[in-house]
Amino acid sequence: MSRTLDPAQQALFQQIRVSVPASDIDDFATRFLPRLRARMSVAVDETLDLPEPSAPHLLCRVEFRETSASVHWGFRYRLGERTIDVGLAGGDDKIARDPRAEAELSAAVPQGTWKSGDDLLPAFLTGRGLIKFVSSALPALRADDRVEVDVNVEPPRYREADEPAQVRLSVSQPVAGDWFDLHIDVRVGDEAVPLADLMRALAAGDDHLLLASGTWFALDAPEFGELRQLIEEARLIADTDDDTFRLRPEHAGLWEELVRLGIVTHQADAWRDAVGALIDPESLPDEPVPAGLDATLRPYQETGFRWLRFLWRTGLGGILADEMGLGKTVQALAAAQAALEAGELTRPMLVVAPTSVMGTWSAEAARFAPDLRVVTISATGAKRGVPLPEAVDGAHLVITSYTLLRLEADAYAALPWSAVLLDEAQFVKNHASKAYHAVRALDARVKVALTGTPLENNVMDLWSLLSITAPGLFPDPRQFTTDYRKPIEAGDSEALARLRRRIRPLILRRTKSAVAAELPVKQEQIVPVELAPGHRRTYDRYLARERQKVLGLLGDLSRNRITILSSLTMLRQLSLSPALVDGEAAAASAKIDALVEMLDEIVAEGHRALVFSQFTGFLALVRERLDREGIGYEYLDGRTRDRAARIASFREGEAPVFLISLKAGGFGLTLTEADYVFILDPWWNPAAENQAIDRAHRIGQDKPVNVYRLVSADTIEDKVVALQQRKRDLFDSVVGTGSDASAPLSADDIMGLLSP
Repeated sequence: MSRTLDPAQQALFQQIRVSVPASDIDDFATRFLPRLRARMSVAVDETLDLPEPSAPHLLCRVEFRETSASVHWGFRYRLGERTIDVGLAGGDDKIARDPRAEAELSAAVPQGTWKSGDDLLPAFLTGRGLIKFVSSALPALRADDRVEVDVNVEPPRYREADEPAQVRLSVSQPVAGDWFDLHIDVRVGDEAVPLADLMRALAAGDDHLLLASGTWFALDAPEFGELRQLIEEARLIADTDDDTFRLRPEHAGLWEELVRLGIVTHQADAWRDAVGALIDPESLPDEPVPAGLDATLRPYQETGFRWLRFLWRTGLGGILADEMGLGKTVQALAAAQAALEAGELTRPMLVVAPTSVMGTWSAEAARFAPDLRVVTISATGAKRGVPLPEAVDGAHLVITSYTLLRLEADAYAALPWSAVLLDEAQFVKNHASKAYHAVRALDARVKVALTGTPLENNVMDLWSLLSITAPGLFPDPRQFTTDYRKPIEAGDSEALARLRRRIRPLILRRTKSAVAAELPVKQEQIVPVELAPGHRRTYDRYLARERQKVLGLLGDLSRNRITILSSLTMLRQLSLSPALVDGEAAAASAKIDALVEMLDEIVAEGHRALVFSQFTGFLALVRERLDREGIGYEYLDGRTRDRAARIASFREGEAPVFLISLKAGGFGLTLTEADYVFILDPWWNPAAENQAIDRAHRIGQDKPVNVYRLVSADTIEDKVVALQQRKRDLFDSVVGTGSDASAPLSADDIMGLLSP
């Protein structure tokens, strides 16, 4: 012999005879005899009739369902009259298999998701994959004599739809409640498309959807992606069935986008009226200005009045976000007067405002709506001596402050209010604050925010206001953070555009440039001020020290934010005057010199000026200098007790200059007697500066307003101005044009502020 026998062969030769029982002859012939023949020459006695197995056939088993199919593979051998099926993988097979023949069969199968290279795979087919299998692979398999196909039913004849899918929308109103049922019906011709199947296909990234009839249509149109996003958004609003969703009118922005994708087959009248007016304020129902209003409303103010009345009637909330100086207060008072004349003020309306503007509300109510019985709550129950229900009894309009509301939150929450107006509503932008929760707890059918800056730091400010005025719009702050805040902060323009579309129906905002063209122009100018040599040396010395300290703290910005802001504030004060930080520094303030020089000139020409600073210590230095120069002034900061008298004195012309701390006078004042505004120290939130400027540049101003921002050159103030320019796009991009805002300072921002 030419080779060594293996142990099995040696065992055969060691035995003279191997007996196979009659009962095992078939097993011997199918499992062992073929293996022996593969290893050696085997002679079979002619008296024995031992069948030889046939070449394998490929076995394809297909189980069809309505819009899917399962495919399984195997091989089939025949041994005489017997049929033996084996799976793809080897194992304890009942027959000796022919791997080479099986491989040839597998390789001949057309490519698809049922193959990996030349290896066959079990497959679950839907959509385009199923269509491909039935239309091309299955006929090829059936045409091959070496393949046996086993199906549970004959597959349908698949065809591409002759017309595109159509989205049909309908809205019905349940018997009770203020929710509406939205039905979404997708059809191809006369055949309904199961919405759940469509959503699954879109989520899986399928490019086709197969219907039970065998009709299929492509999913590559961008409208399907938009529809999926809108449906997912609608499903988050309320837990509903697959094809029915629940909406309130504040979801008008979502409805508007759905309408763009489909055909409206039915709308409940109440839904059509509410949503139509929110989407297009010009279509608001006509309502005459109340006879008892002692004011002539401008056209845009009449629109605002009708919008507020519409919210009242429909029980919706919103944000009146007109640019500062356009008369939000008189529009709100007009709505209150109309409610009084219509007999609708069965409960008082509550106005919540900063302490500094409560007097303004009281005065303007007496001026414009004298029929309103107004009660101003200026102290807590312990000080006023009567409980809140008794104090407000018989009032049409109750005015209180955010501070007093917070201190007596339970008492205010226990009273029913016809409506709540939140003036300067940015005071409740922090949804973790007690003031925010006190406002949320108020029992009122309608809550309206009045603010020219609904967004100051980030889009969560806007969420806070909308969660008060339209709580069903974005119910979950975590979902809002995932869907909008994080993508927008990362620069996602589509998320930003989507947010604008959602909030647009609930925010009415007009700008001066758009609706008050007659308002005199506002000229703004940055005035660079060079530090005196001694001042420069002091500033540079502190800058080097604080920069080194702050850069070492940026690794944990959240923990060290207060310390970092303290260092930045110190540098801002040093940019104004070294005396604010270093009591031994004798250097004069070049900024005060520049201010006095400009005031001398404008006062001599008969002009009047507002001078703003965030630092009362610096205003004290300015006061000392004005006293020495003999320039008359009024003064206002947060500690001024006779605030109203100081304002009246300036308005009556007793002094040409008004020194105001930004925090005390940045909002709620009308000082159109001034036509010059000086900003002594820039702040990285430009909205604060704009609020100050709009004390003079507002309705009623008949003179051009000149704004001067005094900026100390080559200091942190330079960097703040540059930062303002980078940050001011957020407000415009989300809410609309005409104002600005800033995001919180990031580590990159801080490093930029401290750069040489």
